[in-house]
Amino acid sequence: MDFEKARYNMVEQQVRPWDVLNPRVLDVISEIPREAFTPNEYKNLAYVDTRIPLGTFEDTPCAMANPNIDGRILQELDIQDDDLILEIGTGSGYLTACMAKLGRHVDTVDINEDLTAMAEKNLHALHIDNVNLSTGDASRSWNQKRNYDVIAITAAMQSIPDSYKKLLKIGGRMFIVTGEAPAMTAYRVTRTDKNKWSTEELFETSIEPMIQPVKQKFTF
Repeated sequence: MDFEKARYNMVEQQVRPWDVLNPRVLDVISEIPREAFTPNEYKNLAYVDTRIPLGTFEDTPCAMANPNIDGRILQELDIQDDDLILEIGTGSGYLTACMAKLGRHVDTVDINEDLTAMAEKNLHALHIDNVNLSTGDASRSWNQKRNYDVIAITAAMQSIPDSYKKLLKIGGRMFIVTGEAPAMTAYRVTRTDKNKWSTEELFETSIEPMIQPVKQKFTF
């Protein structure tokens, strides 16, 4: 399979039509080999407009998002060179890699230790080293050590948690999806002042829900 041609077609036929027009975002999506983050048995689907299975955790399926969703996340977060980024839900590390290329550093956490190991291997293979990976349940055992310019939450939640909003720096942006399948809504939350946030509705979608297992602890 010609992955370079498939990557080009993905950008032109899937990502751009979803109003992803930021040149830096398009460049990074064109650069990062998505197939390197796809399980071997699904590499032929790396650039198809579909979710790609990544296994299960406590009987809950995990998947890579559609390419157009990743593109919109990156565009809406408007990541700058010096941005410090928090990602909740590492998956196989594809979106992590894109954000690491766009910003200064990514702290990323996934509840599934197998996915953390997969992502670490994938990122290491591409020599992406400005990422700190952790395994744990961020929604229950978050240990705040710093505030972030950007937060990307890649699994759906019932509502927008104040705890994550408070992790944003002033001017910081968060991407989050709320609701229940099949009707979910993506939002961008921006911290405008010490005690003020603005929330903008972006688009309708449907993604995997945030997993809520037994308590675990992690630290960066």
